[in-house]
Amino acid sequence: MEDIILELLRQEGDFLSGEEIGKRLHVSRSAVWKGIRKLREEGYEIQAVTNKGYCLVEQEARYNGKDLTAALKTEKMGRPLYFYEETDSTNACIRRLAQEGAPEGTLAVADVQTAGRGRRGRAWTSPKGSGIWMSLLLRPNIPPAKASLITLLSGLSVCKAIERVTGLRPQIKWPNDILLNGKKIVGILTEMECEMSDIYFVVPGIGINVNTESFPEELQQKATSLRLELGHEVSRNDLLCACMEEIESHYAKFEAAGSFLPLLEDYRKRCITLGATVRVLDREPFTADVLDLTDDGELLVRRADNGKEQVVFSGEVSIRGLQV
Repeated sequence: MEDIILELLRQEGDFLSGEEIGKRLHVSRSAVWKGIRKLREEGYEIQAVTNKGYCLVEQEARYNGKDLTAALKTEKMGRPLYFYEETDSTNACIRRLAQEGAPEGTLAVADVQTAGRGRRGRAWTSPKGSGIWMSLLLRPNIPPAKASLITLLSGLSVCKAIERVTGLRPQIKWPNDILLNGKKIVGILTEMECEMSDIYFVVPGIGINVNTESFPEELQQKATSLRLELGHEVSRNDLLCACMEEIESHYAKFEAAGSFLPLLEDYRKRCITLGATVRVLDREPFTADVLDLTDDGELLVRRADNGKEQVVFSGEVSIRGLQV
């Protein structure tokens, strides 16, 4: 009920009596007071004046489920939104929700992850109050072999959201990292559940180093944050909402076309891997020059050992001269 009271106070923009709130919600004034008290315990500043009622003192948006949901301008992405003060990993949360039948667009957001994961089973550090740790539920009508395109779509969307909110110009390291000044600022781990020919759901898990002030010594040459690059804090609320808007827009284009083609040129412009010499970390690693991206977002490379062109469908690549 406190969520509805909060929305009423927001809409009113002035004092609203406890009696009037009670009438609109068909509850007692005592129940209204309990709702007001709970909102105050959550950190909302609400004035109470005799014969006038209650008034919400607008403050800077908090990073919580109520304020994030109120700020979203999307139709599908982030609706519904589940916010966790602390959880094991948002990917695990979404998988559980997906198996319970949650709709496409469901978003899990955490302030802290205790078991955040990156590619190849690596741990992903997710400290409290510093970053965006979120996972999105998608149910695309594509074959499992094309699921890697969701990683590319997510990376492009987050990259453009960072550009919008901060003015910075990050680059994408194919397939799933976003870099600033050669250091990692975003990681994306995409998981799915499927059969041979059908996808039940795809979960892009996105971690963004937003306001991290320092990193462990072993990561200082590999990772950075928006705060370190800009010299000031960035609103996690604004950036998360921008990410959802970009993903919604790009996903709609992807679904309408049935391919990655409408997004390919935007991705190419931001892909630092194009033209680079890379080490492809396959079962049998090899060095190659990256020539282009295929229409399906795969890497077209020329191998250094035999000069032959080859398509790299998935996996991890290491760019020469970069530590990430």
